Amino acid sequence: MTVSARAMAAATPATRDRYVDLLRVASLGTVVLGHWLMAVVSGDGIGNLLAVLPGLQVLTWGLQVMPVFFFVGGFSHALSYRSLARRSDRPLYAVFLRARLRRLLRPTLVFVLVWAAAAFAVQLAGRGAGGLSGAALRLVTQPLWFIGIYLAMVAFTPLLLTLHERHGWAAFAGLAGAAAAVDALRFALGVPYVEFLNFAFVWLAVHQLGFLRADGRIRRPAALAAAGLAGAVLLVAYGPYPLSMVGMPGEKVSNMAPPTLALLAHGMWLVGAVQLLARPATAWLARPRVWRGVVAANGIAMTAFLWHLTAMLGVYGAQLALGVPLPEPASAAWWAQVPVRILLAAALTGVLVALFRRFEAPGGAAATAPGSGPRAALGIALCLLGILGLSMTGLGGLLEGHSATLIALPVTAPAAIGMALGGWLLVERSGTARRVRLRG
Repeated sequence: MTVSARAMAAATPATRDRYVDLLRVASLGTVVLGHWLMAVVSGDGIGNLLAVLPGLQVLTWGLQVMPVFFFVGGFSHALSYRSLARRSDRPLYAVFLRARLRRLLRPTLVFVLVWAAAAFAVQLAGRGAGGLSGAALRLVTQPLWFIGIYLAMVAFTPLLLTLHERHGWAAFAGLAGAAAAVDALRFALGVPYVEFLNFAFVWLAVHQLGFLRADGRIRRPAALAAAGLAGAVLLVAYGPYPLSMVGMPGEKVSNMAPPTLALLAHGMWLVGAVQLLARPATAWLARPRVWRGVVAANGIAMTAFLWHLTAMLGVYGAQLALGVPLPEPASAAWWAQVPVRILLAAALTGVLVALFRRFEAPGGAAATAPGSGPRAALGIALCLLGILGLSMTGLGGLLEGHSATLIALPVTAPAAIGMALGGWLLVERSGTARRVRLRG
């Protein structure tokens, strides 16, 4: 049975931290809006507005808000794991994974399967190599990297939460120090491939800040924001780091892929900044109408994120099909079209959300039987590798066996999809192991 947003809002306990829910929605919404604004599309492919107008790259210091989403994830994971632990004294790893991943993996895998079928059909028709269709098949899975990283955060939560409970800020400092050491090995000593370790160290450090918030230990958010901003400015001004906090086409060094110490400093400043806004925002969220809107948006946020690029590509595709001219990027005519394109993309995203939102709906309360921890761990590892691999390969070249390098190994899109599906099944079935043994 589907519960309405109004009923969920009315049933919200007084102890719930509503600001975290707002941050989750606002961070994903900012990413979606940024993608819609920055895409520069022509009949030949898709580019980036920040490459056309490099002076706008400074805006990424406010608009690159994915660290906020991972920070919120740390807060939510800490509360979820502790809540499960209070209800049982048995190992709860498999239960925790199923509870946290159910609403994430189902809509993601539906998105992947729908797009894989479309990609297969397009390439069978001989239209998947170039132009807008070829660029779309390469682009549409790129945002899945964030889901892969999020899966890693879920997987490491029990271990890192234990470190947090023992060491507090020192656990965060250890991860930040490891990120700094990786960059030193990368830039000063030229050690190959070491930079990929920062996919873990940088994002898990931001995730650790969420644990600190859950325990009320970010007591000086202004100092955290100032330290992060000063660190980012100094690293960009005097280090090998680019100005943009998002990846740019053709750049030798990216702050995002793999993430750098500069991006970690950026995340610190954002976390401190949003913490400074917590009190007035919490008062605003006490208004019933405002809170109902946040609850409703949270119920569809992941579905909207998954399908927003599809909507944008649909708008551009329709524009090309109807013969509506595509002005020169960043020209006055181009800027004049931006509000119309964004409104149309939002409307089409709404249609897609209406079609696919049921896959994001909660699947009922998770069982509290401990299940099989090793099976769940293997499952989440396969999901993580599969989704990260798919974000790198895209869906172009399905019939040609196109591959990309994932952790020094080549992976194809079909193999990545297979790993993600197999991993999801292992996580789902990890809760049945004990019941099967009892019946036998």
